[in-house]
Amino acid sequence: MNDRNQITVVGAGNGGKAMAAYMALLGKDVVLYNRTFAHIQVIAERGGIDLINPSGLDGFGALKLVTDDPAKALENSQLVMVVVPSTAHRDIATTLAPYLRDDHIIVLNPGRTGGAIEFAEALRLAGCTSKPAVSEAETFIFASRSEGPSHARIFRIKESVPLAAMPATRTDEVLDVIHTVFPQYIHGGNVLQTGLNNMGAIFHPALAMLNSGWIEATHGDFQFYIDGVTPSVAKVLEVLDRERVTVASALGLRARTGMEWLDLAYNARGADLYEAMHNQTGYYGIKAPATLNHRYITEEIPMSLVPIASLGERYGVSVTGIRSIISLACFIHSTDYWRKGRTIEKLGIKELSVSELTHYVETGERD
Repeated sequence: MNDRNQITVVGAGNGGKAMAAYMALLGKDVVLYNRTFAHIQVIAERGGIDLINPSGLDGFGALKLVTDDPAKALENSQLVMVVVPSTAHRDIATTLAPYLRDDHIIVLNPGRTGGAIEFAEALRLAGCTSKPAVSEAETFIFASRSEGPSHARIFRIKESVPLAAMPATRTDEVLDVIHTVFPQYIHGGNVLQTGLNNMGAIFHPALAMLNSGWIEATHGDFQFYIDGVTPSVAKVLEVLDRERVTVASALGLRARTGMEWLDLAYNARGADLYEAMHNQTGYYGIKAPATLNHRYITEEIPMSLVPIASLGERYGVSVTGIRSIISLACFIHSTDYWRKGRTIEKLGIKELSVSELTHYVETGERD
């Protein structure tokens, strides 16, 4: 990692604290950056984070630096792990832009859909003259939670996490660097593929919207993926899943179906999505969100469903099912998620043909 052997974690929420502590316990020099110092003040005073991880490394992860200064956060690091809600990716890119170098490796954990493209576009608009490798993970490597101002817990670590860089020609470079701490990351093709394999886009927002009455009436006191997935709800999820896979196909990509993902991730099978989800034993006991003001809607709608729908409409795919879920979310929250979301206009790719878009994500160059 050249002479810049520190690793910077951007974000001190559920995932950021867990990741910073975990890498520190691996013996790495870790810098934790957060835009609001009040959120990291206790960590700074203690000099680190207590990690609870019953299946592996745990204890006190001492950090090299805890700061709200982006220049100091990036100065001696090459690997930059961005662990914030995807709604903050654009602002983070703008904040970091003046301090980035060509050798910086940025990993969005995860990118949702269009994350790396949005980050790269935000850097361009901010006048960033360097060319860091901007990459995105298909999903977050940990199932984790914050358990206090300077405490975090890891429940599970995923065995494999697809990753792709923007441009894809730099993916191997990113993997070489990140494998020094996380060998679980694997080649994910390009950022269109990682973005369109975003299973949370299908399983989270629609399930929350279709169970909105139950969530409000019980404050989430039911099994989200079991009680919430009735045969009719599962049929809606299947429609959304087909639309997502068709959008990928229109871009020349083969996306995993929800059924294939359940089989791959959990060895859960069935005659249809309803059976497969009910055969996933890990879903039993997981409660629904306690409120509709939850990231399954406020983040997944604008950062996952909106870009999928926007890509579909641009390249001739019917996305009426996805549009219906977006509309319901707009009604319930009195919010225009289309305006807030990652449309192809905001991603800077509106005028690109399929071949031009593919060339762009593969090489970083526009024809």
